[in-house]
Amino acid sequence: MKIRGVRWYIAALLFTASVINYVDRQTLSVLAPALTKQLHMSAVGYANVLEAFLIAYTLMYLGSGFIVDYLGARLSLACFMAFWSVANMLHALARNAFQLGLFRCLLGMGEPGNFMAAFKAISEWYPPKEKGFVNGLVNGGATVGAIIAAPLVVWLSFRYSWQSAFVITGALGFIWLGAWLLVYRAPEKHPLITASEAALVQAGKAAGPRTASPIKKSALLRLPQTWGLLIAKFLSDPVWWFYLFWLPKYLVDQRGFTMAQIGIISWLPYLSADLGAFTGGIASGWLVKRGMKPLRAREVSLIPCALVMPISVLIPSVPIAGALAIISIVTFAHMAWKTNLMTMTNDAYPIGVVGSVSGIIAFGSGLGSTLFTELTGHIVQHYSYSAVFAIMGFLHPAAYFAVRAFVRKPVETHSEVNEYAQA
Repeated sequence: MKIRGVRWYIAALLFTASVINYVDRQTLSVLAPALTKQLHMSAVGYANVLEAFLIAYTLMYLGSGFIVDYLGARLSLACFMAFWSVANMLHALARNAFQLGLFRCLLGMGEPGNFMAAFKAISEWYPPKEKGFVNGLVNGGATVGAIIAAPLVVWLSFRYSWQSAFVITGALGFIWLGAWLLVYRAPEKHPLITASEAALVQAGKAAGPRTASPIKKSALLRLPQTWGLLIAKFLSDPVWWFYLFWLPKYLVDQRGFTMAQIGIISWLPYLSADLGAFTGGIASGWLVKRGMKPLRAREVSLIPCALVMPISVLIPSVPIAGALAIISIVTFAHMAWKTNLMTMTNDAYPIGVVGSVSGIIAFGSGLGSTLFTELTGHIVQHYSYSAVFAIMGFLHPAAYFAVRAFVRKPVETHSEVNEYAQA
């Protein structure tokens, strides 16, 4: 029996995987105000625990991309989901900052594979006009996870214990795992795909980047597109990591929130980010449908996002309602930006190297986020949050210029690509 729209069942699973990924990631952030006191951690100590995650996350972004290209989207995402789910559950055993950092490192080793495998699946299954929307779903799942995490984790910690919060959220991945292994196959091997959907998928692949000869993995670092996207991720992604890891702590330390208030209110910026993820994908998809080249449509969609970000300098100086409103605008703009920046990878590279190049580009994200997290810890401990908000306001405009300078065309349009492939 054939099923219409198999790719949308797959999209739902990719969305859900991102939800689980971010619920697991945010469990510590939500509990941070209480855990840092219980484990006697300073701002710098908390930053060190975050860095244990980010360093592993950054290094595994490189490795996970190659793993995804080797194993394929189906098997690799299943393995990564199982690994990071166990790692999250192990947090319940932490009795000091060192153990917490160790388990955080294990979580960082597993979580990047979610997005690398999603990039691969999107390249395999979706035509250009749908890629932006599905990337928006993946990003939207991440922010839905952040939305769910605050009330869920606070409730679990009050109802049971903080250890139970880690165990229960980690167990969610194993429920998802069965559905993924049952549903996902590459389109050419899927027993349930209809002839019309197979033709649509094949036409989408034909419209994507192609080269006269395969591109070797070693050639990817010589392409200007790779460097443009890597620099853009290096500059812009630290903003999102700050709001993920530091926002609950900022609201408690600087705005006097209680843990109960964190559970009730702190999800609002993540809801705004969710809307931004979908809006960004829909906006660039709308431009593609009206004849604009995909890569150009993504770049145009980045411009308003970059122009909005400097308003973050106002956050420390306005009342809490105004601060939350500005934070929500910033997270909306950032996630719309991130969706289109991610989709540029699908638009610019052939399917066979999407996993590998996504890992290389994400290395820039992890490196920038690790450095910025360390800087944030020192600034917060010795000065205030005001300088952090000021710095973040101008990272996206700088990142846009990197995209504009280096990501001008898909790799197939560069005559030197064959030379890179043979190098």
